Amino acid sequence: MENWIQELYEKTTRKIEAEFERMGEKIPYITEGGRYQTDYGEKDIYWWTNGFWCGILWKMYHATGEEKYRKRAEAVERRLDKALYGFTGLHHDTGFMWLHSAVANYRLTGNQEARAKGLLAASILAGRYNPAGKFIRAWNPECVEEGEDCTGWIIVDSMMNIPLLYWASSELNDPRFYYIAKFHADTVMKTLVRPDGSSGHIACLDPDTGELLEIRGGQGYGADSCWSRGLSWILYGFALSYRYTKDQAYLDTAKRAAHYFISQCAVTGYVPPCDFRQPENPPYTDASAGLCAACGLLELSGHVKGREGEIFREQAGLLVRSIAGHCGCWDLDKDSIIQGCKVDYHGGDKQTDLIYADYFLLEAQMRMMGNDFLIW
Repeated sequence: MENWIQELYEKTTRKIEAEFERMGEKIPYITEGGRYQTDYGEKDIYWWTNGFWCGILWKMYHATGEEKYRKRAEAVERRLDKALYGFTGLHHDTGFMWLHSAVANYRLTGNQEARAKGLLAASILAGRYNPAGKFIRAWNPECVEEGEDCTGWIIVDSMMNIPLLYWASSELNDPRFYYIAKFHADTVMKTLVRPDGSSGHIACLDPDTGELLEIRGGQGYGADSCWSRGLSWILYGFALSYRYTKDQAYLDTAKRAAHYFISQCAVTGYVPPCDFRQPENPPYTDASAGLCAACGLLELSGHVKGREGEIFREQAGLLVRSIAGHCGCWDLDKDSIIQGCKVDYHGGDKQTDLIYADYFLLEAQMRMMGNDFLIW
């Protein structure tokens, strides 16, 4: 193992330890004035990122064996019960919320109550499946602009949520969940992934037939652009779908996305822009996209033999090392590690930090060190 990975891991875990001591049971998202001021457990318990801090805590528990991380993760998980049983505010992101909390808990501790919550979350996600169009619907009416009808919308983010369905299928020995995930992945592959490996964000489908009506730019620059975090969802998501299905088309799709992502980052110093086809100014970056992609490349490297697999692993290391060097905040008195992120291209926020960037930073390092457990 290269020295820089170990050194970076030690810096990362020191920072997480400092945050842990002042966090309490708060659910963080972004900082304000260098601290996690807003508790998303209070502001919006349905918010899609609410599982990532829990995921960090379970990673730390797995790595250290320290009970304080387990107890805190379980406390945060209990707070998420309000969203799980509240139900109406949930949409396609139940994987992000409960793979990192209840399912991680069950995988590491065997907790049966956590298992039940994970299965309930999977059932909620499966309930969004449209069998006529063969897709999992994204969002609810309150999530889009007034007057918009999102009944037939799908988004690339969904590819990182459907591992919850693969897990439930295996856990229950029930192929229903497996085929919902697989049919949805097929629809995403057909509608949102381009031949060159780039991707769109939103596909608007006829909810009665599944016919593609329109591609929308969503959180990217435009309909024909390539939102970098969306492409990282595609890269990692299809690599994970290959893990669970062994469908060669999924591996080929993940590889195309990987090669496109790598080629674009090679000319930006391995800190990706918010959108690979955005104008030169403003020069928005999204470090979270690079770290998610790094995890996807590491996943791919385990499925691809020979020099190509080695390249994927090397490129993951370049992304992690460059982003940590250019975007890392190592001040122990400040919350959040990775700066230089962007929620979406056209959003009013400028560059910020995002809790999931820190999660993917930790996951990538633990993967490279051989000290990870699969949370997806």
